[in-house]
Amino acid sequence: MSSRRVVFVVGSGRSGTSTMSGTLQTLGLHVPQPEVAADATNPKGFGEPQWVVDLHTELLARSNVQVSDARPRAWLDAGRLSGDHATRERVTAWLETQFAENDELVIKDPRASWFLGLWRACADRCDATSSYVTMLRPVTEVVGSKKTYYDQRQGDVTRTAAWVNMMLHTERATRGEQRRFVRYADLLADWTQPVFAIGEAFDLSAVKTAMANDIAQVHKFIDPSLRRVTMTWDDVPVPALLRDLAQETWEVLDRMAEEGGDTVKARAACDLLRVTYGEMYADAEAFAHSTTLAQRRTAAADARRKAEADHASGARRAAELVPHSVRAMVPEGARRSLRKALHRER
Repeated sequence: MSSRRVVFVVGSGRSGTSTMSGTLQTLGLHVPQPEVAADATNPKGFGEPQWVVDLHTELLARSNVQVSDARPRAWLDAGRLSGDHATRERVTAWLETQFAENDELVIKDPRASWFLGLWRACADRCDATSSYVTMLRPVTEVVGSKKTYYDQRQGDVTRTAAWVNMMLHTERATRGEQRRFVRYADLLADWTQPVFAIGEAFDLSAVKTAMANDIAQVHKFIDPSLRRVTMTWDDVPVPALLRDLAQETWEVLDRMAEEGGDTVKARAACDLLRVTYGEMYADAEAFAHSTTLAQRRTAAADARRKAEADHASGARRAAELVPHSVRAMVPEGARRSLRKALHRER
């Protein structure tokens, strides 16, 4: 049996994924290099391979999908690329170079959930066992943290809807695989319990044989004070239907973090929530259809005006490039007509 292992740390961004990835790295798993550099939003580091981030950014652009996309159909758009032969060859080759460094890898990126089918297939080609850690943090804290540190163009409603979409589809994508759900709060309170449970469940040699010095380094790495945003629904104004659905999603996933909580009943509840969310989103799209059409008309009119302006500008430049000796050969009447035409374009 192969000793190769790859642990994917998944879930919504700002849920403690970086802390989990960094913890596993400190205990001896390999985060492929180079990593995304730490910054003010994540001073302890992201634990993200730059190559993986660049790949996912490219694939999302090709799919016309955002990192935090609230559309249920976005999973179909992103999933089409997971079966692309050239992409699979590319990822498999990269994974092989990483396994040459270490038999146990940890790969984390908030974009990863969109392409778990791709990664699973490529890990299989490398004769490696895939495992998944889904980090859990209350939706209000995730939305609040993203509002504080990320793109301000997204509002609370969009962020909340995107969290529901991401978490329910991540649960579905990892179902039937080796997986664990870990609360961010539990990781900060006493990381040894969830992490050593992961080591046993996933048969991770680095975790199971961690030395005292490794454990001491993790204690230094984990900083509970970095949980800087603790908002509630009082701080996140969203429509009642969306709030209730998001809260119920959190409660179901929260129970799945309990020992033995990943049950058939819990998965069925996630299925029902996913269907309900899809229907809710379809209703919202239907309500907003007139707005969508108006935006399309505005965009088309803007594009038309730009094309006309570019054409007029090109005509003026062409006229300016005509030599004076040639212009002199043009009858004065024709020159006046041309000047009038160009004046109208201005």
